[in-house]
Amino acid sequence: MSKRVAVVQSNYIPWKGYFDLIHSVDEFILFDDMRYTRRDWRNRNRIKTPQGVAWLTIPVQVKGGYLDQRIRDTVVSDPQWNVRHWKTIVHHYSKARCFKQYRPLLEELYLGQAETHLSLINYRFLRAICAVLGIQTKLSWSMNYSIGEGKTTRLIDLCRQAGATEYVSGPTAKAYMDERQFADAGIALRYMDYEGYPEYQQLYPPFEHAVSIIDLILNEGSESMRYMRSF
Repeated sequence: MSKRVAVVQSNYIPWKGYFDLIHSVDEFILFDDMRYTRRDWRNRNRIKTPQGVAWLTIPVQVKGGYLDQRIRDTVVSDPQWNVRHWKTIVHHYSKARCFKQYRPLLEELYLGQAETHLSLINYRFLRAICAVLGIQTKLSWSMNYSIGEGKTTRLIDLCRQAGATEYVSGPTAKAYMDERQFADAGIALRYMDYEGYPEYQQLYPPFEHAVSIIDLILNEGSESMRYMRSF
């Protein structure tokens, strides 16, 4: 039997392409054994405002200049981040077409969360958003598997243990991926294509694709799947 697998670090309320990738595979492995990186998508994402695109950032504690800090060990430094983020979303999206429909869900996600580890916060949001989009892909953790060293070697180890026959990667990985290793392991390698997404009815023109999935859901609701490619 064939099985598609993707391996990606957990992101905070990521953009639609991230969920498109989740939906396109049978198992999505959160690679939070990886080193935490600053100014990345692990703890922040973007929303639309009348003044343009703005960042929502979860403040986290820093240890040793991030060099030895893994994503799974990263913890928040301000327990009130969720209250601020929710107030910001309400302020900028209360007039979105589907805001009233999804307000109870998002309000509980933010104000009802008590996690301190970034990985678990991201996982909480990913699971909830997958449910909204009807995505039934298995979400698992790299920590549940045993992996070796080297970028491609670790991915192949994860794929083998997950029983993958095909690995689906983001397009930016082409720069470092050792495609021959996948061929030697008998695992087909495919790259996700994020080009050609249609625009939707978004607040605050001009249109911007690279914003959180929350923007799409609050503007398009149950029609959100129409604006991704794998559905």
